[in-house]
Amino acid sequence: MKVFVKGIGLLGPGLPDWAASRRILAGAEEYRAMPVALSAPLTLPAAERRRVGTPVKIALAVGAAACSDGEWDVSSLRTVFTSSGGDGDNLDYLCSTLASPAREISPTRFHNSVHNAAAGYWTIAARAHGASTSLCAHDGSFSAGLFEAAAQALASGAPVLLVAYDHPYPEPLHGKRTIAAAFGVALVLAPAASGASAALTVQVTDRAPPTAMPDAMLEALRTGVPAARALPLLALLATRRAATLSIEYLPHCALGVTVVPC
Repeated sequence: MKVFVKGIGLLGPGLPDWAASRRILAGAEEYRAMPVALSAPLTLPAAERRRVGTPVKIALAVGAAACSDGEWDVSSLRTVFTSSGGDGDNLDYLCSTLASPAREISPTRFHNSVHNAAAGYWTIAARAHGASTSLCAHDGSFSAGLFEAAAQALASGAPVLLVAYDHPYPEPLHGKRTIAAAFGVALVLAPAASGASAALTVQVTDRAPPTAMPDAMLEALRTGVPAARALPLLALLATRRAATLSIEYLPHCALGVTVVPC
């Protein structure tokens, strides 16, 4: 499947946005891990801003950034959201409450526990009415989302916004499922080349060693956060180099991605 990149959003430790991160990912500037700075999404009504957790804020921030460079009608843009675990803070609250003598669950917390919560808040923030898909595939969640978004773009003949995001669980869940940092990435993928920065050819391949990052700290980020499996792809987009990558997908296969700058 061949699709074209027409927007990029990025947020992670030491990677505050796509514009500021391109030289780092290209190896022209030293990478320094720093805490992720987040603010409440102003496009949400005040009540919803108070309710959203950090994972949703990450998803909305990178999704909006990917759409900001293009003249997209976000109200009709198809979306694919993918996360390996959703809102871990909210899950911890639910588990702790259900294990306590007082088992009453906040309706708002329950509402935010569904895996498509980020997609739901996106529809409110962007006043979006386009079709939306929410996925989870453990450590292969980014690949699952990329494959799905590419397929939808080609099947529909219209652009698709892909949003991948993850956030650490609190203890004791963190000890059982360790996610190293908060991270989000978004790509607008389209079936036509006009105005694109790169072409991506995506296919499922036999399982192969994943493409690693040359910088040790960025490689630790890549392996420590499922959504950060996108880093080798982002590095190629930053350097505008052509190459073929292997990205973790399912236990028996990988995702092969060939990048060609436009």
